[in-house]
Amino acid sequence: MTDDARMADIEAASGRLREFTGGVVPAAMVVLGSGLSGVADAMDVSGEMPFSDLPGFAASAVAGHAGRFVFGHIGTTPVLVMMGRLHLYEGHPVDQVVLPVRAAAVLGTKVLIATNAAGSVTADLHVGQTMLIADHINLLGVSPLTGPNLDALGTRFPPMSGAYSPRLNMLAVAAAEELGMDLAEGVYAAVPGPSYETMAEVRALRAMGADAVGMSTVPEVIAAVHAGMEVAGFSLIANVAADVGHGHADVLAAVGSGTPLLTSLLAAILGRL
Repeated sequence: MTDDARMADIEAASGRLREFTGGVVPAAMVVLGSGLSGVADAMDVSGEMPFSDLPGFAASAVAGHAGRFVFGHIGTTPVLVMMGRLHLYEGHPVDQVVLPVRAAAVLGTKVLIATNAAGSVTADLHVGQTMLIADHINLLGVSPLTGPNLDALGTRFPPMSGAYSPRLNMLAVAAAEELGMDLAEGVYAAVPGPSYETMAEVRALRAMGADAVGMSTVPEVIAAVHAGMEVAGFSLIANVAADVGHGHADVLAAVGSGTPLLTSLLAAILGRL
């Protein structure tokens, strides 16, 4: 696909989002990971749209991902929520995975808040706890910036050392303190999946400096930073990585226990934007 065709896809998707929001530019886009759709309960919802209605996108096929966009307000803040996401392990190309983020950036949205369900690779994190992502390790083997640069979005070599916004992280820490929430902070490693990690892989991830591991988020973050968006990320710890016998149903059940506090945290942050 040519650069012009890629940008045409992004602009078409951005135009559809503009129609969906009634011309209102969302202050933030929130991407909700597995089982986290309850976060949208904190919103005053204006409208909903299935993923398949966004040009160039596709329906979500993963359990726990509702597969729709929700637009509304938290307080006075206009917010666009993705209830679920597309994953590389589903066979989607990375340009498609990050299409909504790029479309929101073209629309004028300045903030991305990305969430996921993740496995702990350190004893410091427990199931049901939320981890503020301080940094990430990209082990996906792919980047949305591969190929000719989309100059209309951003520079060829965007720095990633400050990918996760210090300002948003400070808002998160302050909000967590007000909520009496046990908010951890750590490094998220993104792996291709969809198989869970072996014990040897967990030891390797720990040695690399990771605190939690998952199968998403990093492509969206890279695309957002490239497009000049301010980013915050949160992992809800759903299992201890390499635990014998856990599956996706167990992950969703664990996420359900931690969602109410994460919902309150995100609402507090978004209300402060």
